[in-house]
Amino acid sequence: MDGLNFGSKARDQEKNRSWLISALHQIYSRRYLLRRSALELFMVDRSNFFFDFGSSEGQRNAYQAIVHARPPYLNNIYLATQRPGQLLKRTQLMERWARWERFTVALESNSFVEYISCILTSFCKISNFEYLMQLNTLAGRSYNDITQYPVFPWILSDYSSESLDLSNPSSYRDLSKPVGALNPERLTKFQERYTSFDDPVIPKFHYGSHYSSAGTVLYYLVRVEPFTTLAIKLQGGKFDHADRMFSDISATWNGVLEDMSDVKELVPELFYLPEVLTNENSIDFGTTQLGGKLDTVKLPAWAENPVDFVHKHRMALESEYVSAHLHEWIDLIFGYKQQGKEAIAANNVFFYITYEGTVDIDKISDPVQQRATQDQIAYFGQTPSQLLTVPHLKKMPLSEVLHLQMPNNAQKVSPIMYS
Repeated sequence: MDGLNFGSKARDQEKNRSWLISALHQIYSRRYLLRRSALELFMVDRSNFFFDFGSSEGQRNAYQAIVHARPPYLNNIYLATQRPGQLLKRTQLMERWARWERFTVALESNSFVEYISCILTSFCKISNFEYLMQLNTLAGRSYNDITQYPVFPWILSDYSSESLDLSNPSSYRDLSKPVGALNPERLTKFQERYTSFDDPVIPKFHYGSHYSSAGTVLYYLVRVEPFTTLAIKLQGGKFDHADRMFSDISATWNGVLEDMSDVKELVPELFYLPEVLTNENSIDFGTTQLGGKLDTVKLPAWAENPVDFVHKHRMALESEYVSAHLHEWIDLIFGYKQQGKEAIAANNVFFYITYEGTVDIDKISDPVQQRATQDQIAYFGQTPSQLLTVPHLKKMPLSEVLHLQMPNNAQKVSPIMYS
């Protein structure tokens, strides 16, 4: 667990910071190592801070003290509840994403100016990227906690073609299945493990590894700080062996399809930060068994360079196909297929210690066992807080939105005005 921190010197430098109560905009209850003991504060200037108070009581006291101070810009929705599922319901975020709220508001306004403005700008909709980030935030995932980092799905399945056809459904990964179920032959082995596993203490599970963990985050982001430093700390002062590091996107995809211990998903940076694919800092990551020096990440043939890869990757995320199926992946990670009978039916059951509520750290009296459990939680991975116990709404196709009533004056404008 210490390997995931920067050390006492950095912590001492941050010890005596203070913030104006008027700068606070949002406040979230957070878990730290599966204990509901932390708060994450989001400020008006978009900065954010994660605080662990060591116990649930300490967290509650801090929360009450902040609320009683009446921050003038604190969103009232966070005063009513801190439960992730209730926050999703109160914000109506799902409905706004699925129903293209900004677009339909423009249509119903009967204003041609608003309609055209919406058509020509990204304000027209909540993007899939933005929506996934907001779901991650509601479910307790944070850039400030590497053990609960935001999780994004593998979107594509084509990493070998010379050109990428985003209009072809076969270019995409099946979002209705967890990574571990994408390969039928490997899935059979996971199902056999689940069926045959019999332990008086440990519940059955399909996967012995998790789709999101500190190791997963460092695997993808090792080429940029602060993750380079964290990766060295995690490995005891040196990098992992070059053959096990992130070197080839296609090879990584093949690994999550074939390897029995690899079911990892992606991180958000692969949709906006090309630097994670380069070695801008000229770091010596070592050499592979074949003698090759590990440097930049090998890209699919359809990507000209890291910027082009990120651009096309983001286009794929916002495509019509993904928009039509993203709710299925959300059901697996944040929704009703995350736990219980639906998770079993969906081949989506992970090791029990990754789920909230299965382990009470405070009730472990043996300090050695308590520390061992915390370390296991820190490195193994944590399942996000569950946001939904019913199926997620499917996003309305844009074609259906366009069939809504058009602004009356839009029909009277000459087509030349569109240019």
